Amino acid sequence: MRLTRFLASRQGMIVAGGAIGAMAAALQLCGNPPNMGLCMVCFPRDIAGAIGLHRAPVVQYLRPEIMAVVFGSLIAAVAAREFRPRAGSAPIVRFLLGVFAVIGALVFLGCPWRALLRLAGGDWNSLVGIGGLVVGVGLGCVFLKRGYSLGRNHPMPWIAGCLFPAVMALFLGLLLLKTSFKEGQAIFFSQQGPGAMHASVWISLGLGLLIGMLAQRTRFCTMGALRDVLLIRDFHLLSGVVALVIAVAVVNVLAVVLSHLTSETPLTIKIGWQAMPISHANHVWNFLGMVLAGLCFALAGGCPGRQFFLTGEGDGDAAVFCCGMFVGAGITHNWFLAAAPDKMVDGVLQLGGPGGYGRIAVAVGIVFCIILGLTARPRKTA
Repeated sequence: MRLTRFLASRQGMIVAGGAIGAMAAALQLCGNPPNMGLCMVCFPRDIAGAIGLHRAPVVQYLRPEIMAVVFGSLIAAVAAREFRPRAGSAPIVRFLLGVFAVIGALVFLGCPWRALLRLAGGDWNSLVGIGGLVVGVGLGCVFLKRGYSLGRNHPMPWIAGCLFPAVMALFLGLLLLKTSFKEGQAIFFSQQGPGAMHASVWISLGLGLLIGMLAQRTRFCTMGALRDVLLIRDFHLLSGVVALVIAVAVVNVLAVVLSHLTSETPLTIKIGWQAMPISHANHVWNFLGMVLAGLCFALAGGCPGRQFFLTGEGDGDAAVFCCGMFVGAGITHNWFLAAAPDKMVDGVLQLGGPGGYGRIAVAVGIVFCIILGLTARPRKTA
């Protein structure tokens, strides 16, 4: 009970946010891509590639962190008697919100969590994306004030709440068994690029479990932090988000200092706007991509991390949103909607960003969300 009260307090939120940030930074040091210790959009994108929903060869890996955060949330929810299977609130709408959220985030090249990791790692392009996120969530708050609602969910049999964690267990089994490494078979694994960069499975599982448990107990949510500030001037969740950024920055600096003292090839922190790790400096689309993502998260009721944590509590509506993210990731790469990162070619910077189809998809997504926000209202009963 004391731990529960502590985690519900402002101090508990700060400690939890700092711990989550430190573990995300540790995952980067253990092998995950730069400024991508834990990304709740990029990692589902990699899983989508691994199971064949897209065939981009550099982003295919069954990321165990995603499975682990669901398991961690499930364990915490069961222990706290908060595992309550429920579903039935506008499933097709939530599915499409998941699809468009991924499109927007992959135009920016990261979810809100990765935006914070990029900021702590010195990538100033993240500031543009965070600005877009604030605008998107703010627009969602306008709709919430006007009465936007997708309706209530309903209690479901306990087996319904177990289905999404069971799918995650299947994915974990496929990973541990190394089902296939060959082209044309069932499971795909990147041999180069970001998909080939990953921490040890057991480190990823251990830290992911802890993150899932902490996030479930504290209700950690990046979108919720902005929503609460904008709607009710409550800074409780935001304090955890700030603590996450500070913790990541501290771990990054400590890692660099220690590497200079102990290694012949010390680490460095690259700071700037251009040619940053898995990032682009096309600011208009960094901003608009995250406007779309933030709007989707606000209309769905949680950031992508929170949606995965809710699946551990038995929330079928969150599971539908997450399924939309998997499918959306497949669509984004199959239809060439995702942004390309900046890259250096013969010493000349080639600016990245989305192509024409990606820009159209973002515009369509924003229009969809605005129409949804203006029209989704509870039905009046006589």
